[in-house]
Amino acid sequence: MIQDAFWGILIPFLGTSLGAGCVFFLKKSLSNGIQRALTGFAAGVMVAASVWSLLIPAMEQAADLGRLAFFPAAVGFWLGILFLLLLDHLIPHLHQNSLQAEGPKSQLQRTTMMVLAVTLHNIPEGMAVGVVYAGSMQPEQVGSVSFASAFALAVGIALQNVPEGAIVAMPLRQAGMSRVKAFTLGMLSGAVEPLGALLTIGLAAVFAPMMPVMLSFAAGAMLYVVVEELVPEMAQGTHTNVGTVLFAVGFSLMMAMDYIL
Repeated sequence: MIQDAFWGILIPFLGTSLGAGCVFFLKKSLSNGIQRALTGFAAGVMVAASVWSLLIPAMEQAADLGRLAFFPAAVGFWLGILFLLLLDHLIPHLHQNSLQAEGPKSQLQRTTMMVLAVTLHNIPEGMAVGVVYAGSMQPEQVGSVSFASAFALAVGIALQNVPEGAIVAMPLRQAGMSRVKAFTLGMLSGAVEPLGALLTIGLAAVFAPMMPVMLSFAAGAMLYVVVEELVPEMAQGTHTNVGTVLFAVGFSLMMAMDYIL
């Protein structure tokens, strides 16, 4: 069981690494249209995962509270929002296609701040994978998370990490960085995910009764990233519906995976 969880939390990191590997095969940077499409897909996956894999199980695990079963999920949700809001103000970062950096003033290079932006994005994803695997290792109860559901979330996050890794690594390559260095930085932007997952599993082992709050905490953090970062990015530039359509594709795919598995 523990071994399955260990390999499971590495799946999203593998997705980022595969995406970053595009620098060895593609000569040109991804077009704005493709970037918006892939960003929309990632947003759809994250929203569906937040609902089906995190918020609904959180309320089911608090079912013994009756009509107040939503309360732990609501508390965790807001804690996740506030946590990402705090990181957003403490870490200097630069989003894709943005001219102005966010967070405190810094002398960091533009490429470094772009990597930090994706790293910030990946923190809640790692936490989400970690908390569902932690939930799958808890004693069976109403609303408990199955290993299959945890695996579905890990695969879903990995799928949206593939284009994310490419979106990070390709601009670095276009900026004159060597392929190996661009790949390494793109890959390392996803390294925070397994680290965050391991930390979350450790916390869950200590605070097992707080599992509903932890599940919804990850959901709040992920949805903050979607609304703050991904939705604006997929709507930038000339008006197009491609981001919205791929959002629906990502949402449907994650929803189906969670239900089937």
